[in-house]
Amino acid sequence: MDAAAVRPRSPVREGPVPPQGSVPSRSVAAAPVPAAASAAFTAVDSDLAGVRGPFLSRPPVLSEQRPTGPASVQSPFQVPAQPPARIPGRPEAPSRTPAAARPVPRRMPERYSVRGQILDALRNSLVGGELVPGEVYSAPVLAERYGVSATPVREAMQQLVTEGAVEAVPNRGFRVARRSERELTELAEVRALIEVPVLLRLARTVPAEQWHGLRPLADETAAAAMAGDRAGYADLDRAFHRAVLSLGGNQQLVAVADELHRRAQWPVVRQQIGRTSRAADLLADAAEHAALLDALVDGDLMIVESLVREHFLGA
Repeated sequence: MDAAAVRPRSPVREGPVPPQGSVPSRSVAAAPVPAAASAAFTAVDSDLAGVRGPFLSRPPVLSEQRPTGPASVQSPFQVPAQPPARIPGRPEAPSRTPAAARPVPRRMPERYSVRGQILDALRNSLVGGELVPGEVYSAPVLAERYGVSATPVREAMQQLVTEGAVEAVPNRGFRVARRSERELTELAEVRALIEVPVLLRLARTVPAEQWHGLRPLADETAAAAMAGDRAGYADLDRAFHRAVLSLGGNQQLVAVADELHRRAQWPVVRQQIGRTSRAADLLADAAEHAALLDALVDGDLMIVESLVREHFLGA
């Protein structure tokens, strides 16, 4: 074999053997720079820095990516948001705080107003006959009777004007309206148109146990009639009719019928045969309550209708 064709082996490198398939890195030693050339480069760079100035220098690059996550760190270049300055003389803008975060004001409990108390007292005086039909009553005189100022009395009397119980008299006060026999008959007809169909339907559908549950209320009306308490009887009478009509489930009908019943209870100017005293009127009216319950328990529709119409005429 020719000695020239044989290549000399490279010396064995000591140290860790690189993994198979990887290319070992080769470090190239940098050539030394002469001292004179290094000094020249430094001088040129210094001259360029003076010429470049602030206009050619690159500003720092600010990242537009917003930090996310709870552990994000605020950038030193980020300027904290400041609230807008308030201009003197201009009202402040309304708060944009969500409604759920705003404090909810406490609702104060509603008290029974003085006007409502006076209105109830005047209605009882009308039913009891203390306010005579045709007489004129001034607000200051009534206020002195009830121990209040004249303002709630005037407001209550204005409500009675809208209900037709009294009439406003300029510079004098309020006159109690005179109710005629015709007006009473008209109220009875309207009440019959509303309540009779409801009671006939209830007589066919409501079980007897529910009618028996109204017996205590009927007994209370009889006790008030026996005592001659016309104002107390008026309240119990309306309560009995509301309880009967409420079994139908129509609260709007109950409210309308109760208002008509209230108007029918005001004193009227009439001549009645066979009734000589108020106590006798109340006792006869209370007895019709018990008879009506008996007819409803039995389901006798003819007696129910007859009793209701007679009861409305005598209300």
